[in-house]
Amino acid sequence: MAAPGVSHYIRASGGMGIHTESTARPTLNPLVLIVEDDLSTRLLYREYLQHDGFRTVDAHNGHQALEKARVLCPNAVLTDLAVPGMDGFEFCRALRESPATRSIPILAVTGHSEYLDEPDRFAQAGITHVLIKPCAPDIIAYELRRLLGDARATLIS
Repeated sequence: MAAPGVSHYIRASGGMGIHTESTARPTLNPLVLIVEDDLSTRLLYREYLQHDGFRTVDAHNGHQALEKARVLCPNAVLTDLAVPGMDGFEFCRALRESPATRSIPILAVTGHSEYLDEPDRFAQAGITHVLIKPCAPDIIAYELRRLLGDARATLIS
């Protein structure tokens, strides 16, 4: 059973995810903080999101990500949950504790599908939406736009 405010859904690609509603407003060229320790994955996300009209800033661990989020106040965060130093759950909880960052929508990606069995963990961390890796960059861009309330959020199959 899902935690209050969290619903399960099936992505267009057939994978399972968890989603909570966001109240974010659309922003032209929104800034996304990408938190990913794997360099090739981070570069892939950065390149695709920039090509899709997002501005991006990167962090390779939770501590660096928290510092950048506090200084830059991005429009959204894309984070892996298994990053060094401060894991993604701890990073997201820290974002929610600060008035300056608590309303930033968080899209988490993880290779650990077993995490979906613990929806309360996502809700407690303040994670807005979760995708299971591997996930295509167009799905990530779509979910970010949707979380930001962007009318341009369309998924082309």
